Amino acid sequence: MENELLSEVDENDEIIGTRTRGELHRLGLRHRAVHILVFNTRGELFLQQRSSNKDINPGLWDTSAAGHVDLGESYDESARRELAEELGVSDAVAFHPAFKLSALPVTGWEFIQVYTVTHDGPFQLNAKEITGGQWISTVKVDDWIRQGGAGLTRSFKTLWQIFQQKHPR
Repeated sequence: MENELLSEVDENDEIIGTRTRGELHRLGLRHRAVHILVFNTRGELFLQQRSSNKDINPGLWDTSAAGHVDLGESYDESARRELAEELGVSDAVAFHPAFKLSALPVTGWEFIQVYTVTHDGPFQLNAKEITGGQWISTVKVDDWIRQGGAGLTRSFKTLWQIFQQKHPR
C-alpha cells in the first residue's frame, strides 16, 4: 500500500506528478480522495470502523466508505470502486456529489470529494479495511461530535460538520 502510485496535485487540484502513497503522506503533499456517506431509507448513516491494521486512524470510526483516487481515475470512478471494495455494493446506485473539501492539514492534504448514496444494505464488509459497521441516526452523530467525537477520525468530524451546514436534515 505504501508503494501504491497516486497523483500529486497542486493547490488547484491539477495533477503535477506521480508519487507513492507513502511519499505523499510522509511529505504532506496534496493528493485526492473520496468519502461516501451511505444513508438508508430511514435517514440513518452507516459508519465503518477502520481495521486495526490500517496505517492511518486504525480502529477509529469513519465515513461509510473512503479511499484515495487511483492514478488515472476520476473522483466518480473512485467513489464507485471504493463502495464496491469496502462495502460490496456494486449495483447501480445513484451517487450524489455533496461538496469538495480543499487539501488542508485537517484533511491530510487530500482534496476530498464527498458523495451521498442511499442504500439499505446488506453489506459485505472488506475485512482488510473494516472491522465493523453500524447504522446511526444523524442526531446521534451530531451529539457524538458535540461531545468531542472520541473514536471518530478527524477528517470525518470535519466533513460531517460541513455536510450538516450544506445539507441540514
